[in-house]
Amino acid sequence: MRAIAEGAARIVMRVYEGGDMNVEYKIGDDPVTRADKEANAYIVENLQKEFPDVPIVAEESEIASYGAYMTSPRAFFVDPLDGTRDFVARTNEFAVMLGLAEAGRAVAGVVVEPVTGNVYFGAEGCGAFCISRAGAERPISVSSATTFAEATVTVSRSHRSASVDADLARLAAKELRHYGSAGLKSIRVAEGVFDAYVHTSTSGYRWDACAPEAIVRAAGGIYTDSKGAPMNYRSKNLENSTGVLAANPVLHKEALVRLWPSTHTGAPKIA
Repeated sequence: MRAIAEGAARIVMRVYEGGDMNVEYKIGDDPVTRADKEANAYIVENLQKEFPDVPIVAEESEIASYGAYMTSPRAFFVDPLDGTRDFVARTNEFAVMLGLAEAGRAVAGVVVEPVTGNVYFGAEGCGAFCISRAGAERPISVSSATTFAEATVTVSRSHRSASVDADLARLAAKELRHYGSAGLKSIRVAEGVFDAYVHTSTSGYRWDACAPEAIVRAAGGIYTDSKGAPMNYRSKNLENSTGVLAANPVLHKEALVRLWPSTHTGAPKIA
């Protein structure tokens, strides 16, 4: 998985540095570039060679190609270029993401940050790690913050609304920090740079969540939708329609109480 994700990241960087992105728009202002398409094709081709019996749910593939992901023991979830808006805007905040789900649960993930060359990976029972471009490996873990008064919460730069802002205000966090790429926001939580990632409205699709969830959980955190429900990677509806909440266990529990006081007074609903 790591080798395939790194190969895709090299494709993304060639386009990024070459200047010819061929930007198109799928629906509304949702961009897709040559990098999205070429990286998607590369990942799917190589996964099919290595794991021919495992369905692949990839963002830039046709829905008909997803196969029996809802009933298969395992399935890959692929975002060939997470943060395409940031890629086009040249903020450097984008990633290649490859996740593996078993029985509908994220169990392993690789996220490559093409600009820095950092590779983040994690799996159940194995921990979470970062490997630098130079090859140095280090374990990563979520922060130890215990209150939002001392917490930095990373939030969406482009997907904001009055209702989301009102929800975020209820957290009373020390700081809200805008950041690109949903996957990288989660990774920054996994390595303790940010204390939580919160978004309470629609937040992409399952391919935006699978790899980051596996890494956050392997780093000691909790990753659910914004209401505390686990992500189901066997769901027919692949949209993350109730948002995302990623944090260390203490802040995750406190966020649910602050965001949804009428339904959360104790532990989050974790499968």
